[in-house]
Amino acid sequence: MERVDHLADERNKAEFNVDDMKIVWAGSRHAFDVSNRISRLVANDPIFEKSKRAVMSRKELFKNTLRKSVHAWKMIKELRLSDEEGIKLRSFMDQPGFLDLHWGMFVPAIKGQGTEEQQQKWLSLANKMQIIGCYAQTELGHGSNVQGLETTATFDPKTDQFIIHSPTQTSSKWWPGGLGKVSTHAVVYARLITDGKDHGVHGFIVQLRSLDDHSPLPGITVGDIGMKFGNGAYNSMDNGFLMFDHFRIPRDQMLMRLSKVTREGKYVASDVPRQLVYGTMVYVRQSIVSNASTALARAVCIATRYSAVRRQFGSQDGGIETQVIDYKTQQNRLFPLLASAYAFRFVGEWLKWLYTDVTQRLEASDFATLPEAHACTAGLKSMTTSATSDGIEECRKLCGGHGYLWCSGLPELFAVYVPACTYEGDNVVLQLQVARFLMKTVSQLGSGKAPSGTTAYMGRAKHLLQCRSGVRNAEDWLNPGMVLEAFEARSLRMAVTCANNLSKFENQEQGFSELLADLVEAATAHCQLIVVSKFIAKVEGNIEGKGVKKQLKNLCYIYALYLLHKHLGDFLSTNSVTPEQGSLANRQLQSLYSQVRPNAVALVDAFDYTDHYLGSVLGRYDGNVYPKLFEEALKDPLNDSVVPDGYHEYIRPLIKQRFRSAKL
Repeated sequence: MERVDHLADERNKAEFNVDDMKIVWAGSRHAFDVSNRISRLVANDPIFEKSKRAVMSRKELFKNTLRKSVHAWKMIKELRLSDEEGIKLRSFMDQPGFLDLHWGMFVPAIKGQGTEEQQQKWLSLANKMQIIGCYAQTELGHGSNVQGLETTATFDPKTDQFIIHSPTQTSSKWWPGGLGKVSTHAVVYARLITDGKDHGVHGFIVQLRSLDDHSPLPGITVGDIGMKFGNGAYNSMDNGFLMFDHFRIPRDQMLMRLSKVTREGKYVASDVPRQLVYGTMVYVRQSIVSNASTALARAVCIATRYSAVRRQFGSQDGGIETQVIDYKTQQNRLFPLLASAYAFRFVGEWLKWLYTDVTQRLEASDFATLPEAHACTAGLKSMTTSATSDGIEECRKLCGGHGYLWCSGLPELFAVYVPACTYEGDNVVLQLQVARFLMKTVSQLGSGKAPSGTTAYMGRAKHLLQCRSGVRNAEDWLNPGMVLEAFEARSLRMAVTCANNLSKFENQEQGFSELLADLVEAATAHCQLIVVSKFIAKVEGNIEGKGVKKQLKNLCYIYALYLLHKHLGDFLSTNSVTPEQGSLANRQLQSLYSQVRPNAVALVDAFDYTDHYLGSVLGRYDGNVYPKLFEEALKDPLNDSVVPDGYHEYIRPLIKQRFRSAKL
């Protein structure tokens, strides 16, 4: 039966070449080809079918995840996929599982903190999946405060072993993915103690389960922490707990690239700078930012297509109703999220460059840019994941009542994504790290040390503290220089105000504690400036493709002006813009929405997501929503029978008023 495209009219409105935009979104022709090929490879494999996840029991879901994960690994080996292709395949499988932590945390930890000998021994096993690893850092009582971890690793010189122990209930490892039921090994973070002295938290490679029968080794208590938010969603992952009872490991299983313990029990720092650890942190956080753009793009794709399909009100004399996407209230909520997806994509690209740059500098023992890179990646991780989780929920609301259905894809997407606001650093805690860096940068402005990187604008403090925006009409808000100056002035003035208020306290830490809310807002303003500046740099650069640059410029200024509108209080209170200029920005924003409207469906088509990956009846490429909603409803187990189980026991006695025979 021929597939009818119910969104064909929308796609015909596009004023740009969608295939060209797909390449820009992917980053390159090569990246697009890989993504396109692997996504369809997954979509056409019945083992990766995922429509029944919501009605699976926890055990069924977990076993289903094991099946898919092992099948994915076999495909990677049999098809001889590259590392890049393997990462894409696991991503398009779209089911959280132990592979995520094995490849995303366990292997990088050994690469970053293990000696060459340790890497040769352990990575040869891990890369062949002969051992399965996880990353056991977070404890029941401590997450963000890594230095507060309680698990101990005490060196015993008599046996040349470390004794790993959980001295309290709160010292239990709690949350590591893959730990609960699958991992055979873990990189465990514990307080290193030699001769009674605490040397702080270090990493150790610890075998948890037998490689013969998978049973926990003596001295180890391990299991799953239980059900989590949502149906399906992250419940496919075996997040676990782990307790040690004086468990012994050989001394050489301490990760010793940065420091080691000798046979005699002497603690020795290596010649390798500890700052190298930050390279891995930058890599992980740039991956999180890239994933934010992907997740937000999925939600926006669903909401945009459905908004074009859905019609409500507005009919005259029984005529056709108005498409929901044509209502300005829908555009005001939806199009900034579309712009945000593109903005996060491009700042993610820039972070990949930053990771390469930081890595090269670290290898050359150049640590000058490290504090700025650390603060930048911390802030962007926080800002993008918060905006994305909020954006997914907004997309659910934009889809009305049907958005609440599991088959819309949005409830599960939200449940899977929202932990990103907490893992790899709580978002508020991370913004406070940015704030500390900003306060230090402001304090050094008069020292002759020029700010660099994303804080370079602070070097023009004298001008930015005094300047007034030159915007005179709405079109001026399409001038990149004027937009950037407004964001720079706002960010600098908020940071300087915090620094001035902080200086009034005799005790700086007490002052920092009192000003936490203001400091978070100043850090957020700085991070928003980074994203705006990188988006502007992208659209002002060389972009190929028919009509592509114009559409990206529209999205860029929607992103910037939406932030200005949303945070207008900050811009006004810092005198970065006047109330009249704020009104002009809003007028220009409404004009940009009208320009994006005919291109909206094509702009989400450029994400090139398969229906399988979207997992949404509302976001189907062909827009054939209503018949498919009925199909999904009829698949529900409650509809296996016309008369429900329980009718004779409960419903019939109720309506017949025969309560004595009811099984209550």
